[in-house]
Amino acid sequence: MFTGLIEDVGRINNLRISSKGGLISIKTSLDDIKVGDSVAVNGVCLTVVKMVDQEVFFELSPETLKRSNLGMLSVGDPVNLERALKVGDRLGGHILLGHVDFTSRIAYFKSKGEHYELKVYVPDSWLVYFVEKGSAGLDGISLTVNYIERNTISFNIIPHTYENTNLKYKKEGDHVNIEVDVIGKYVVKYLHKIKGSSLERLLEEFF
Repeated sequence: MFTGLIEDVGRINNLRISSKGGLISIKTSLDDIKVGDSVAVNGVCLTVVKMVDQEVFFELSPETLKRSNLGMLSVGDPVNLERALKVGDRLGGHILLGHVDFTSRIAYFKSKGEHYELKVYVPDSWLVYFVEKGSAGLDGISLTVNYIERNTISFNIIPHTYENTNLKYKKEGDHVNIEVDVIGKYVVKYLHKIKGSSLERLLEEFF
């Protein structure tokens, strides 16, 4: 489990991909990582399989490559890193599982004074999971949804977030990983399940 508060922006040192999966190594300044730990890389929960000095290695499954932007990256690219939440830590962002739902392209990214406005495309099938002033994970960053306009959602990026994540290297058209609010996913699934049921009719009568 993660909070969406990025701890370090690492750099890809090696990336090997095949039809069976892949292996990625990342240079990081984080020094409290050991083999077996879970680390969110651009919002993707990965397991540490090897450590050499400040270089951490992760295996990539075919599902990870299919669902995320990790396979689109190159050696030298910056990636957001967050270690798993410890019991008792402050939950400063929101609950993120590190399970990316889909990738999206940046539709708009411009400075607005000292802040930035960021808009990303959202497929029709995923729009139901977003609400204004709700939360979403973007490349592992916990962000608040400002507005929903047709097939785009917009975020305000404060200077601290811009300077301390990989967003400072992003541009319009780049792909980002999106994880929707897990609570919203359960609510939508439950409502879909009761649709047409006696419970739905009871709720309609009650309200």
